[in-house]
Amino acid sequence: MTATASRKTDVPAGEARKLVHYTAQDGVGIIELDDPPANTYTYEMNRQLDEAILTARMDDAAHVIVLRGKGEKFFSAGANIKMLTSVTPRFKYFFCLHANETLNRLEHTPKLTIAALNGHTVGGGLEIAMACDLRLACKDGGQVGLPEVTLGVLPGTGGTQRLVRIVGKSRAIELMATGRLFSFEVAKEYGIVNEIFPKETYWKQVLDYARQFCPPNKASKAVGLIKRSVTSGAEVPFESALAIERELQQQLFQSEDAKEGLTAYVEKRTPQFKGK
Repeated sequence: MTATASRKTDVPAGEARKLVHYTAQDGVGIIELDDPPANTYTYEMNRQLDEAILTARMDDAAHVIVLRGKGEKFFSAGANIKMLTSVTPRFKYFFCLHANETLNRLEHTPKLTIAALNGHTVGGGLEIAMACDLRLACKDGGQVGLPEVTLGVLPGTGGTQRLVRIVGKSRAIELMATGRLFSFEVAKEYGIVNEIFPKETYWKQVLDYARQFCPPNKASKAVGLIKRSVTSGAEVPFESALAIERELQQQLFQSEDAKEGLTAYVEKRTPQFKGK
């Protein structure tokens, strides 16, 4: 949770503004945060994000999910600070609880999720991005970091737990205790960012990257269950993780794509997967 407060927008009484959009194209489900200039999130945006994640999860036309921020300056600057300063401590607690539940849903969705970091990704914005499986950044697009300590709080929507799992204990403590911001290039060195694409072709390359995991190129169900095996297995004892792996493998052995992949291998041809 952090950083810049969102620009105030007048909304007619009784009319809910659309803050999160969902579309699907060519096998890719796209979720867009829309509260410029900083795409900071409120309880209402978080509720809409939760709905969009559920929609994408259940959408048979979406094999991969890409999450991005509207505009070019920010992916997201995190929670809306004006909102947080105007509510009770009890509301703040439940706000963080709901945000954690939403990001857990994103992390455990059995489809590959990609955060398209088109701009600054700080505070709660980075917490959202870390709940995704992969992060693709725009060259010279902005900075990354968890500066909550400068507000007298900690990264409270999964930041302390997800960052340590990505960069390790010592680095995670250093980054959060100092609250420093750093470039996408440094974020890639730390393992937070997977790839950096040029600004001129950024969105096209993000979509091209995402589509490599869609049928007929990849067995998207296998990709999703690889994600589930890794995500769930990392949180339990090794023997339990192996049991999860075996159960998911058994599900895949019964899939059409496994039959196609094995048959194509024997017939020495390129498999044509269907995501089934």
